[in-house]
Order: sequence, then structure tokens, then C-alpha cells
Amino acid sequence: MIHSLFLINASGDIFLEKHWKSVVSRSVCDYFFEAQERATEPENVPPVIPTPHHYLISVLRHRIFFVAVIQSEVPPLFVIEFLHRVVDTFQDYFGVCTEAAIKDNVVVVYELLEEMLDNGFPLATESNILKELIKPPTILRTMVNTITGSTITAEIQGVIDACVKLTGMPDLTLSFMNPRLLDDVSFHPCVRFKRWEAERILSFIPPDGNFRLLSYHVSSQNLVAIPVYVKHNISFREGSSQGRFDLTLGPKQTMGKAVESVLVSSQLPRGVLNANLSASQGTYTFDPVTKLLSWDVGKINPQKLPSLKGTMSLQAGASKPDENPTINIQFKIQQMAISGLKVNRLDMYGEKYKPFKGIKYMTKAGKFQVRT
Repeated sequence: MIHSLFLINASGDIFLEKHWKSVVSRSVCDYFFEAQERATEPENVPPVIPTPHHYLISVLRHRIFFVAVIQSEVPPLFVIEFLHRVVDTFQDYFGVCTEAAIKDNVVVVYELLEEMLDNGFPLATESNILKELIKPPTILRTMVNTITGSTITAEIQGVIDACVKLTGMPDLTLSFMNPRLLDDVSFHPCVRFKRWEAERILSFIPPDGNFRLLSYHVSSQNLVAIPVYVKHNISFREGSSQGRFDLTLGPKQTMGKAVESVLVSSQLPRGVLNANLSASQGTYTFDPVTKLLSWDVGKINPQKLPSLKGTMSLQAGASKPDENPTINIQFKIQQMAISGLKVNRLDMYGEKYKPFKGIKYMTKAGKFQVRT
């Protein structure tokens, strides 16, 4: 029912978003912003806004718009009631429902939204049930969530690679479910740019063989749904010859797709002599010369999250390292585009035969770094 949720502050900034299915581009909120400009007061924004592919249903509480994205017709009051329940839950958990409170408790917020909806349909919305599943934030938990839940910077570099083996001079058109996502694009010379500007449809006569049809860039971290989370505890105590290493990986917002080919590496401080660790999955190596720790995880099982735990030994007389190491992660997710870009249809003109058409999505980590 509910595909995505966007939280918009009084300044018109999207400061939080949650997707229960595929990622919907925040450009869908442009329709909301247009309606907001036409309204004389915030309270006059229509609660239901139709768009070409979605419905936007919103409520205004505490100077925050809670905007739900719906892909099919549903009773609006049903969605509005759920949005009010979300606000009431935040207020019950955090004392107030403000932008600051939501940002300070962002991990709890995502946990609550995950429990309150199951595949887009309301599941657990009663406060007493939720509090049994998710404990209200304490000072300690708030500190931990602040450390493990914030994204400093994120961006997506996306491409569409084509493999064309067609006879004759076929004329192709490619359309997308959400073309507004593509606003920073570089095209292959075969693409007719004027038609793209006018209709947001790719029209081209393709060269034969493999070629890059287009590349695109998404730079806003609010748009980028991070598909992997890391829980870590890497610490060194003053005056001690040992340090603690505790690392756990898990999938997040992958729409049920498996996170595969996971490889973790970390450049440990120069004072580390050895690492005595235990991996619940995969194998690890530590090079005592270069101080490089590598952990070949493989595929993440959501039911049994992989972890790497143990101790690090410091060289005799070595002082406590000034900085904790960073963690670099590589991974792949088949049949998923983290940008949310989806092909609508591919049509061929100018030839009478019926071509074979196929599409494959893939997400691959570029520079994915976690600061500890």
C-alpha cells in the first residue's frame, strides 16, 4: 500500500526518507512542492496529490509534512490515519516530534517504521506492542545510535550498458518508470537529445555490440539508501597492551535481494603487532608487516549476521593509537539498482522481426568507507 515516506521540514528540505519496496526518487516530491507553492498557507496544501505514477498523501504535524507515496488507489483516510499514528508514536517515544528529535534518534525511527509497516501494509501500530519490540531510547542507546547511524557523504555513479546484436537498422526507444531521477546524465552519441529533453524518452539507432548508453550521477545523500549497515566496537585502552575488535555486518533496504561478494578491509594502526580474531563466517587474514586486515565474508545471511570479533595486541611500549581505523567494504547486489531507476519498456521500430529483450540490474560498492 504505502511505498515510501518522506519527511519535509518548514524550509522545504527532505530530512528523512524511508522506502519499503524499491527506492522512489525524491523528485516525486516536486509535485508536492508545486502544490505547496500554490497554497497560501501550509495548512492549505491538498492532503491528496495525484501524479502520473503515484499518489502523494500528506499530513502536517509540528511544522513537519509527513508525505506518503502510494502507487495504487487506496482509501486516503486510511493512509492519513496511519501517518497520524506515526507522529503519535514518535511523540510517545521521544517526548516531542521535531526534526531535531527525529534526527537524534534516527536509528530508532527506522526501526519503528520497519515494524509499523510490513511490505507497505500496517502491521504493529499500537504503542504497547511496539515498546516490547523496540525499547524506547536511553542516553546510552542514543549515543550508540548517533555513532552507528549517521551518513557523512554518499553518492551514486550509475550506468546503463547495452549489448545489441540486431540485423538491419532498428530504431529503439527506451522509457523509464521514474525518468525524473535522471538529471545529471551523459549520453552516448547515438541518443537523440532533443527527444529526451521533450519527452524523457531515449530514442536511438544503436551501434552493434557492447556500448555504454548513458551514465548518471546522484549526489544527494538523502537520495542514497545505504544497503549495508555496520555495527562496530574498535577500541584501545590507555596503558593496555591489547585492544578490542568487534564488527558485525547486516543488509538494510535491499528489498529482499542478497548482498554478495562482501569483502571487508581495514588498515590497522602501526602499533598493532597481531590480531587474534574469530570470524563467524568466511575467512580473515592479517599482515603484520603492512597491518592490513582483510575479511572475505561472501554472502550475508540476514538470519545469521556475519561477525568478526577478538583482540588486537600492541607492540611493547607502544602508546594508544591516536585514531581508530577506517573500514572499507566491497559488495554486490544482483537484480537491484540502488538509485531506484527502473526500465518501463523497450520498443523497436523499422524492422519486422521480434527481438529478444532482457534487462539486468546490479548494485556494486564503489568507495564504501565506515569511520570508527
